[in-house]
Amino acid sequence: MKLNDLQDLYLAEIKDLYDGEQRIIKALPKMAENANSSDLRNAFEAHLNQTRQHVARLEQIFQKLDETPKGQKCKGLEGIIDEGEDMMDKDAPPAVADAALISAAQRVEHYEIAAYGSVRAYARRLGLEDHVQLLQQTLDEETETDRQLTSLAESYINEEAKSAR
Repeated sequence: MKLNDLQDLYLAEIKDLYDGEQRIIKALPKMAENANSSDLRNAFEAHLNQTRQHVARLEQIFQKLDETPKGQKCKGLEGIIDEGEDMMDKDAPPAVADAALISAAQRVEHYEIAAYGSVRAYARRLGLEDHVQLLQQTLDEETETDRQLTSLAESYINEEAKSAR
């Protein structure tokens, strides 16, 4: 796909995010299953439901653009998710495994926060205020998920991982 202008870049980035969200929907159930902490498992399950809403919002944007969501592979999230899956395969005490899951999940969240912030700025510049609102809602949720993961890590998981053997 040739990127002639900001509109082309916007569409390419939205397609990238759509593919990434689909990958996250596939990864979250495995992450929840591997979580030892019920709080962490619940956080992953809640974020799975939220991620389905992120996909629905992106589909609204595609509909408004009269475009298809297919055609772009999110190599960034593919790599981050692959690293997280590799971490789940390691032999580790429960709290250490949960700390690793949080780290992997936060890498995904930070990628998404950066990506949604960029496309929101593009949408604003393109005068697509209805898109801006949808993207801001998702950006807010991604930021809150990151905060929740930090809170879990700092409240007890990292401390338990510190003394695990």
